[in-house]
Amino acid sequence: MPRRNRPGRGRRDEPVLGGATGWASAESGPDGEWLVRSVPGAQAVKTYRCPGCDHEIRPGVPHVVAWPADETGSSADRRHWHRACWQSRATRRPSRW
Repeated sequence: MPRRNRPGRGRRDEPVLGGATGWASAESGPDGEWLVRSVPGAQAVKTYRCPGCDHEIRPGVPHVVAWPADETGSSADRRHWHRACWQSRATRRPSRW
């Protein structure tokens, strides 16, 4: 009899509920505490401007949404980033806010 796979068992990465738009995980970096949510390409339906590179994030492109952890859910503080730009934010500053 085949073994039964049970995804998610034993995982310690528990998401934190943040904002009205869905689940987010807490991230800590040199620039502070952030709540970060991944947006899959199928759910990316609008055009945004990435603060890391100042280029557009087109509809259908997977990206992340990040906002300060101390201002949970504030739509004014949420920023949409390319994944690579978010991961390299410590080595370069945002080009615009």
